[in-house]
Amino acid sequence: MEKLSLDAQVRELLELAAAGTTGRSAHTVYGGHEHVLRQTLIALTSGTTLAEHDNPGEATLLVMRGRVRLVSGETSWEGRSGDFLVVPKSRHSVDALEDSAVLLTVAKRG
Repeated sequence: MEKLSLDAQVRELLELAAAGTTGRSAHTVYGGHEHVLRQTLIALTSGTTLAEHDNPGEATLLVMRGRVRLVSGETSWEGRSGDFLVVPKSRHSVDALEDSAVLLTVAKRG
């Protein structure tokens, strides 16, 4: 059994994102390429965008802090701290509307 403080990780990643040139920072907290399930904390400074990309499998975003917008084509969903967003199967992007952190959970397609 492992225990991890996501709140502490969020604080650390937001500091790294603010200090970096890209405005983002990420850390895989569970899984990886050798697993079906992967969970990654992603911190984004206000105004930072994760450019449009494909969905590698079933995916969700849990907004840990801040406010983000998930965009797919003409449709968008806004999430605030505590909100749970199901990532569409189509191409999509994520915009940080303020300093934010999300827990991305992906189950890769077989």
